[in-house]
Amino acid sequence: MAINYFPYNPKPGTVDAMKNPAIRLFGNRFFTDQTVSELLLEFLLVAFSPKRFEDSGEFTSPFPSVESLQNINNSKLEYAPRARLNLKLFAFLGVSRLDSRHQTHRAHHEELIENLSKRIYVTGYVDDKKEEVIRTLENLFLGFQGAGTGRTWCAMSFLPVSEGFLSCETIWNETTAKKNKPHSWQDVMEAFNTYFSMNRHLFLARGGELLYLQICNALRQSKEKIIKWCEENELGLTRNEQDPAWLQGELEKELEAFRNACPNTFSALAEFIDTKLDPETSKISDYSGNSRRFVSMGWCNEDSWEEGYLFAVELLRLLRSNLDLIDRIHLMEIACSFQVLRTLALRSNRVLNSSSKNGFPGYRLVVSDMEETRQSIRRLSQQSLKEVEKTIFHALRCKEIQPTESKYQKQADSSYGGKLFVGLSKRIGFVIPKYGSGARFVLNEPIMRMLVITALPPGGRLTYETFKSILERRHGLVFDNDGLNRANQIINGRGIYLPADTDGWLQNMLEAAGFLIHLSDACSLVHNPADEGRKGGA
Repeated sequence: MAINYFPYNPKPGTVDAMKNPAIRLFGNRFFTDQTVSELLLEFLLVAFSPKRFEDSGEFTSPFPSVESLQNINNSKLEYAPRARLNLKLFAFLGVSRLDSRHQTHRAHHEELIENLSKRIYVTGYVDDKKEEVIRTLENLFLGFQGAGTGRTWCAMSFLPVSEGFLSCETIWNETTAKKNKPHSWQDVMEAFNTYFSMNRHLFLARGGELLYLQICNALRQSKEKIIKWCEENELGLTRNEQDPAWLQGELEKELEAFRNACPNTFSALAEFIDTKLDPETSKISDYSGNSRRFVSMGWCNEDSWEEGYLFAVELLRLLRSNLDLIDRIHLMEIACSFQVLRTLALRSNRVLNSSSKNGFPGYRLVVSDMEETRQSIRRLSQQSLKEVEKTIFHALRCKEIQPTESKYQKQADSSYGGKLFVGLSKRIGFVIPKYGSGARFVLNEPIMRMLVITALPPGGRLTYETFKSILERRHGLVFDNDGLNRANQIINGRGIYLPADTDGWLQNMLEAAGFLIHLSDACSLVHNPADEGRKGGA
């Protein structure tokens, strides 16, 4: 079975990344060093930046048109992210590593402060008042720091609360600076590409790009194909959500609303500091000559459209929720992480010819209570985690993934495969303990809230049994006796005797959070109280 890619097929002999079996299997690329928050940040950075297909006109909408996606002919998709060096320097220099604060950085920071001071007007022109305003602004922007503690200031990132905070990865080439000893910020800018790297993908490691490409790949599928897939798999999508054109339009509308959710003052202030205090730095970092500095995205697997379509629907439901901005960002980060986990598990099962059966994926993740004391359930949850790791390990060595050098195989195992699955799960609290033996799957409150919002149809309710079925079909999650028995059939090839009431903890958890309504002893409804009164899209 040949593996094809979207939006173009990289040639294994000419693209170094294709030497890595994990990149051939999962796409370019999911990587252990990319943080949870930077997965979402990079996705939004792509969505809100100007984009183009290679050598074609630019477009500014979050996604390409359905027509252009359907007619794409082995062409790279590119985007032009902003660097926002002045803004990062203003906000993060004071909390960056001391040994990373080059003299030219400190001098330019002082220059930015001086230029800002000249633009501030207070009654009586009191200098102390100006300093107070500047300190307030520094603390304001620092308060929105996302990831990067311990890094150089330019490699840090903001929470994506505003479009004005979205910026690409920029790496300071410290070794080169020590060798060349630039004396001023102007010296640095005149040799910008010598002292700064914007294409190394160390922290914004392309994971967000890959999530974006999976959605684009899904949106180019025909409506008839999507409807048939949904009917066969009972995935809980509404009639409208089964229409790719409708889904794209709603996603773009909700992303635009998300872009404008934060008061314009924040973006205006960010833009003022980044471009008005020193226009030259902004121009040099964002442009190559007179043209925008475009970055080429990677690729995803063509047959990843199923998980990509589910992710698109889940993202839309989160965007349409009535949560406040910070809560929504946090749950979107978790949804991005779950999409990475789903991709790793599904792709590995798919390439080993053990894909979905009767609408269920070929793997199961046994979720246990955090306070679970019954050894049979704890042990089965641990086994289900080890089974996913083993599946990923064998998938990276299957015949469809051509033999590769041992160093690339080791790299795939340690940074792109099973270790990534476990590490990412631990970061979001999906697997405990974080350190030590006995790792198993659990639910924390944020994960549960994300699962409820993304499983429920807009403005709707589900029976408790249907809710569990959807989670099993979409994510492979199992909680009750039937689900745990199906998991044991996959892991050990036989049924298993389990104690009664294996999912009572889940009902208690949903009820404590206000998500469960008991209609009778035999029937309960899962609903989202924050969703009531919202305009639906069914």
